[in-house]
Amino acid sequence: MAALRAFESAQRAGAKIPEIVAYEKQDDWGGQWNYDWRSGTDKYGEPVHSSMYRNLWSNGPKEALEFAEYTFDEHFGRPISSYPPREVLWDYIDGRVRKSKVKDKVQFSTAVRWVDYDRDQDIFTVTVENLRSGKTTSSEFDRIIVATGHFSFPNVPEFEGIDSFPGTVQHAHDFRGAEKLADQRVLLIGASYSAEDIGVQAFKMGARSVTMSYRTGPMGYDWPDGIEELPLVDRFEGQTVHFTDGETREFDSVILCTGYLHKYPFLPGELALYSPNNIYPASLYRGVVWQKNPKVYYLGAQDQWFTFNMFDAQAWYVRDLILGRAALPSAEQRAAHMRQWRDRFQELDGDADDVRFQAEYIRDLIDATDYPMFDLDEVVRIFLAWKQEKKENIITYRDKSHPSVITGTMATTHHTTWLQELDDSLERYLSTPERSEVEAIVVGTEPDAEKDEAATQE
Repeated sequence: MAALRAFESAQRAGAKIPEIVAYEKQDDWGGQWNYDWRSGTDKYGEPVHSSMYRNLWSNGPKEALEFAEYTFDEHFGRPISSYPPREVLWDYIDGRVRKSKVKDKVQFSTAVRWVDYDRDQDIFTVTVENLRSGKTTSSEFDRIIVATGHFSFPNVPEFEGIDSFPGTVQHAHDFRGAEKLADQRVLLIGASYSAEDIGVQAFKMGARSVTMSYRTGPMGYDWPDGIEELPLVDRFEGQTVHFTDGETREFDSVILCTGYLHKYPFLPGELALYSPNNIYPASLYRGVVWQKNPKVYYLGAQDQWFTFNMFDAQAWYVRDLILGRAALPSAEQRAAHMRQWRDRFQELDGDADDVRFQAEYIRDLIDATDYPMFDLDEVVRIFLAWKQEKKENIITYRDKSHPSVITGTMATTHHTTWLQELDDSLERYLSTPERSEVEAIVVGTEPDAEKDEAATQE
């Protein structure tokens, strides 16, 4: 979507753009934000792309991901809270291109089966299958943009005795909701964002206990009663799990929050990125140009602090390379540039360094294009404030508010606290529900008085 928007932006400004075809395996766009209740395989028998689950709310402030050229104010016409649910964010990214014709360039329900590169003719042949009709076709292209993301192929480790566990075992990729975890003893293996969020979701939905197992170090939040962290799992013996510190616990459900693999089954080895999940993968000049074949580009291949606006910065730069607006350095110059950034990356020490590094990376890309510059230092400040708010209270940080870096608008406070909000629909989020008598008493306002005040304002 970012790539299509970048070309559309140039075309609206009068530029001549090349023929563009986008292949999308899902029936609609939105990537991870396009929720599908299915897990494992979709209705066509294809691997499910999205790892989205019910009641997922943004775990980072929306102000840190806001598009510089399409604000939340413009889309919703009013301030909203800093941590919207999934459907609200999907509506925002869809709304940016809803009135344009870029969707006409997308062939939905179409899986890319293989990409072949002919060195002699300098042409890519892309073979795709229309999943609805079953028809397979091939087309030739001059450039390839790989914009699939890299959070769809789960990394699934092995643990001794796990095959003896009588409860449910699943990867976070297949997790679709915490409601079924009510009154269960839940083990989450992992110590990053998936474990953190699914853990507090399970707590919110009434899990009897939540245990998170870490490999290198605990997340270290001030967890509420009912949530704990223990070191790595040593082995399973039926329902009993042994940890490396000698502790044992019994569980009903296990969720593997063990990350994802860079996997591109439609690409030959010489075009496919192989990398750990980090913020500066090797072999990508400026994080987007495949060094071994600079007519192949990757968007969003990094681990991410910034998201939507980073994808934009990357897409605008790739667009300008394709349009000839930006010059591509020689292979030797690209390699030297990558070494400089990789050296900086290797010296990073902690989250604050990572955020600042990614901000500088984005600044470097934006400086090379006409994408609107925004206050990246302020976004860094918001990220660091967010980290502190999580440290202070991992359950209530989503109830905090931040100002828009683009418009200055301060986010509102959502009408219901995250812990109490069980409806993540767009309709509910944008509504103004009446307070119940209990809620009114808690906040010190009688329901009738509220109605009278609202009538007076009208």
